[in-house]
Amino acid sequence: MKNITATGRILFALPFGLFGINHFLMLDFYLGQLTSFIPGGGFTIILTGICMIAACVSIISKRMVTLASYLLAAMLFLFIVTIHIPNLVQQVNTEITLITMLKDVSLMGGSLMIAGMSMNEKPQ
Repeated sequence: MKNITATGRILFALPFGLFGINHFLMLDFYLGQLTSFIPGGGFTIILTGICMIAACVSIISKRMVTLASYLLAAMLFLFIVTIHIPNLVQQVNTEITLITMLKDVSLMGGSLMIAGMSMNEKPQ
């Protein structure tokens, strides 16, 4: 059972590392296309990339997993409140916005589950 949980934790964290790296590899695209509706513009894009990479490393290395998972859940909640809901209200790409919002809700739930599970584990 422990191997399944560890595999799930790693599989959950890896995409965040890749998303974070993507924020730097596609920075020109993000700055050109997305800064109009992202609060804070370029600064937020870079900060988000750093936070995603840090959360990935923390969760995989089992260092400060609870804190990283709570912060990741908070960041996803901010995405939902500041990006997805306003875009739904303004009817901007409604189908895509709804799908990405539901993805972030699901990821936020997973992050909270990992935070809860890590609280029950003994530190190494």
